[in-house]
Amino acid sequence: MTDELNLGLVDRDGALQEAIAGLHGDTRADFLRRAVLGGGALLAAAAAAPADAEAASRARDRRILNFFLAFEHLQVAFYGEVAALKVLRGELDRQARVVGSHERAHVVALRDAVGRGAVRAGRYDFRGATEDPERFRRTAVAFEDLTTAALQGQTPRLASPAIIAAAVSILTVEARHAAWIRRLAGALPAARAFDEPVPLAQVTEIVDKTHFVVRQGVRTRSRRRGPRFTG
Repeated sequence: MTDELNLGLVDRDGALQEAIAGLHGDTRADFLRRAVLGGGALLAAAAAAPADAEAASRARDRRILNFFLAFEHLQVAFYGEVAALKVLRGELDRQARVVGSHERAHVVALRDAVGRGAVRAGRYDFRGATEDPERFRRTAVAFEDLTTAALQGQTPRLASPAIIAAAVSILTVEARHAAWIRRLAGALPAARAFDEPVPLAQVTEIVDKTHFVVRQGVRTRSRRRGPRFTG
């Protein structure tokens, strides 16, 4: 469906972290200038509206929230799997457990906000990124940078003041996640005075270049009590 993430199989070499390139010498702005735009149908669906303006705003808000719900499901599985494998130690292990608990809370909040039709978790294969501390660290940097940039890009498009406030509260936490894991990875927590937002189509394209999702989640009309772990 057009308002779900179009996630495909992705490469084993960590294309997600290469795309964001925070640890490889490129800035996010440089990547975005080089990126080929894709997923136009997704943005078109997000912009499409019924005749009634208020209904259009509500529908767009739900599509944006469902997009982020699908991405949060992916992160919940990532952090849940690395915790289950017990490969991390010290501060890195603490970071993964704390951030994982935050992402699970985000899933619950987003699912409740979307209500009927909320996307479920998919099935994931992290291709070794959860089995090695260094690969986990690089992938976590990419995840948190991308989440922050995506929220930055979409929060101004939300119509409901209450949903905007909730999105900002998630955005600020995700920015702290990014700074935390960047410090642990030996990268500057805040390399620039201004960050570049990432449109939904480019978020989709970046994740499509990974091999992490082996089956998409589906939309459901039922309400579930908690996030499903699929890693």
